[in-house]
Amino acid sequence: MKPKIGFIGLGVMGRGMALNVRKKGFPLCVFDIDKKAVQNLVEAGATAAPDLQGVAGYADWIILSLPDTEVVSTVLWGKAGFGSLLSGDQIVIDCGTTHPLTTMDFQKRLNESGIGFVDAPVSGMEQRALDGTLMTMAGGSRDIFDKVKPVLESFSKNVEYMGGPGCGQLAKVINNVFFNISCAAVSELLPLAVKMGLDAAKIVEVAGSGTGQSFALNFFGPLILKRDFGHGYPMKKAYKDMSSIIEIMNAHKIPIPVTQAALMTYQMALNQGLGDESKAAMVKVWERLLNVEVRES
Repeated sequence: MKPKIGFIGLGVMGRGMALNVRKKGFPLCVFDIDKKAVQNLVEAGATAAPDLQGVAGYADWIILSLPDTEVVSTVLWGKAGFGSLLSGDQIVIDCGTTHPLTTMDFQKRLNESGIGFVDAPVSGMEQRALDGTLMTMAGGSRDIFDKVKPVLESFSKNVEYMGGPGCGQLAKVINNVFFNISCAAVSELLPLAVKMGLDAAKIVEVAGSGTGQSFALNFFGPLILKRDFGHGYPMKKAYKDMSSIIEIMNAHKIPIPVTQAALMTYQMALNQGLGDESKAAMVKVWERLLNVEVRES
């Protein structure tokens, strides 16, 4: 018999992930503050928990798909949290993006109570969550990872074990920073190209099919040309990965000059009030500076 799964967090990514857990035949109990999101999963065959404690009382393994470190901490250890209620062979699987250093503290605290913990953040956008083709990077005990791998595979095309506690989150942060640096480069080079007289659509096409191609350019380039800054993760949320990598750098005294340079573009964009838009909106920083606009002609 398959283990009973609890799923907390049915947002943009969590909804698709939870649907795929259910499609693979796992008994599923869900909780979210968004009652409509819960109802959608109930219609797909899941059970609704009245609160966080209800999930803890039901599940063998509990998956978290939450927006940031603070929310994960509150769900585990807050006044209405469930961390102190866990026992026996229960396992917590954190699939959100949580600070790697804090993740190691969560793992230690749960392990001291005999509770298993795997940090297993995912990479991919909403459609891949719905399709069950995410990339999952996992850290923690290898034995526990091997045990929970089948449920991770229910919403993932690839599941990679990255190492001990926090290694999944560290891999996710580094993956995101690769992407974030590329986005910062796109945001400054496209306005420069337009300023110097190049056609914006042509440079997106040429660079996007040549050696300058990147996922950032291929995804955001066409959206920038259409002046569409609503598709993608809000910049103010993406900024947390940049902050995390800088904290790790400071803790270990490791210089990362390219990342720090890209960080400046994020900071300028946030200071200009662009935080609720996608990372493509960073282009506006350099458009304003150069007095140009990147768009289809």
